Amino acid sequence: MAFDGVTIANVVSELKRELIGGRLYKIAQPEADELLLTIKQPDGTKKLLISAQASLPLLYLTKAGKPSPMTAPNFCMLLRKHLQNGRITDISQPGLERIVHIDIEHLDEMGDLRRKTLVVEIMGKHSNIIFCDEDKTIIDSIKHVSAAVSSLREVLPGKPYFIAATQDKLDALSTDAEAFRSALSARPQPVFKALYGSFTGISPILAQELCHEAGIDADLPTAALGDPEYESLYGAFARMAEAIRQESFSPNIAYTGGSPVEFCALPLTMYGYGREDGPSTDAVGPGEKPAGDHTVPYGSMSALLEHYYAEKNLLTHIRQKSADLRRIVQTALERNVKKYDLQLRQMKDTEKRDTYRIYGELLNTYGYSAEPGAKSFQALNYYTDETVTIPLDPTLSATENAKKYFDRYGKMKRTYEALSQLTEEVKEEIQHLESISNALDIALYEEDLAQIKEELTESGYIRRKGGSRAKKQKITSRPFHYLSSDGFHMYVGKNNFQNDELTFKLATGNDWWFHAKQVPGSHVVVKLGSAQELPDRTFEEAARLAAYYSKGRGQEKVEIDYIQKKHVKKPNGAKPGFVVYYTNFSMAIDSDISGIQLVGE
Repeated sequence: MAFDGVTIANVVSELKRELIGGRLYKIAQPEADELLLTIKQPDGTKKLLISAQASLPLLYLTKAGKPSPMTAPNFCMLLRKHLQNGRITDISQPGLERIVHIDIEHLDEMGDLRRKTLVVEIMGKHSNIIFCDEDKTIIDSIKHVSAAVSSLREVLPGKPYFIAATQDKLDALSTDAEAFRSALSARPQPVFKALYGSFTGISPILAQELCHEAGIDADLPTAALGDPEYESLYGAFARMAEAIRQESFSPNIAYTGGSPVEFCALPLTMYGYGREDGPSTDAVGPGEKPAGDHTVPYGSMSALLEHYYAEKNLLTHIRQKSADLRRIVQTALERNVKKYDLQLRQMKDTEKRDTYRIYGELLNTYGYSAEPGAKSFQALNYYTDETVTIPLDPTLSATENAKKYFDRYGKMKRTYEALSQLTEEVKEEIQHLESISNALDIALYEEDLAQIKEELTESGYIRRKGGSRAKKQKITSRPFHYLSSDGFHMYVGKNNFQNDELTFKLATGNDWWFHAKQVPGSHVVVKLGSAQELPDRTFEEAARLAAYYSKGRGQEKVEIDYIQKKHVKKPNGAKPGFVVYYTNFSMAIDSDISGIQLVGE
């Protein structure tokens, strides 16, 4: 999934059409490494999202807004001071670098016309948003990079801005056939690696696509290429360069087995682009997942990026927000697992307790015949009719040896009884923590995390601020709500509190209840309504939801228990989300929930 130089070229082409001449109406900084610019144009306002997050750098037009902090960060305030109501005069990309220059002119405090440049660098962990003066002097940046961090370039106020020459690559837009061949032949590598290693802006997927168009095996070594192969490959390369120069882009997402695997600004013919039996030109909607290998075209790269990265960005954001909760759960889980393993080893040490009891009984029964000072004694075990050899302490009498064995038996029995209860409690705690871990995995919004945090607080893993008298946080998170293909309402708990609410408050006696067998996961409730029974297809869709929202997600098959709600009970004192049932149906099913309609939450 490469945000390469060609993708940037496509984005820049869109931005030039949509934004040049527009005025910066609003400047916001929703996240520490993110800007949201609102630009006024005669045909309405446009929003440009710029993210320099190390995990997910982005640049595209969007229609969605984002909440901003109450107090704007310093970088945002600086941009407002200089650029508010400024006019965008140009948007450009140097070569096929993953860099965008947004030139803006504005009036300063004295009414004089000034020009500034906002430089957006989309380079993974090195991504940045840099604000420069007319002479390319850095005024400030959203990330400061000192000499201690990078020996190639400092990004600090007052320093000159330049593009760090970190790789010796050629410009794909100005490379002729001779330079193309020389560059590839100098690299003893597979052809596709030599392509993206030699030319700026080309990603591995685009390099493989060029090989496919040229009819060449992408893994073929460059040394094996002859004149016909070089001619064919350069032809595909030249067509790509011309399409970029002409701004003739065809943004599309490639699917394999129903899942998106790549996107590109140019046609990915190796995934069946343009097949007569391929998908329509409409983008894939929420919950839809096309089957087979093919591509889905988009009207604009911004629409593609927003669709593709929306969920990924959300999950990344929630992962960061939930880091502290995950650390608490993981620490507690590791501690309890160690405790459980130790208790099991101690339990194993008590397995001989009945043997010691029998030794004591046999010595009391037959010990009168034992010789004084003997180190062992043979007696008939009247429980099994077998002769056993009983080790003896030669310094003690048979009666004293019997007492010693009874004492040992009593100690082991007390240990076993105590450990039996303790191991069960620790096992339940491990299951509880694993269920919370699963809830963290499926959380989508901050309100979902708030409910998980409340559960950890009530369980004693987090101390409530303000003590026991402090008010509980208001919970707004709601279960997932799906609609089956047959029109039945299906609800999925996001955490243990919601699982209890669904099972014992929302569900009624004849509603159906689903859960992954012996695996932490969500409760799934299907409301029967006025129907007498559920269709087989609804049973299967509910089971898929139970599989998807469990730790078994991703497995080829997950075993699902299902039963009517009236047979599900909650033991007294049980932890949130824990239930028992003694008779049920089961099915093994995959965790693919594509095509199941998500109604709301």
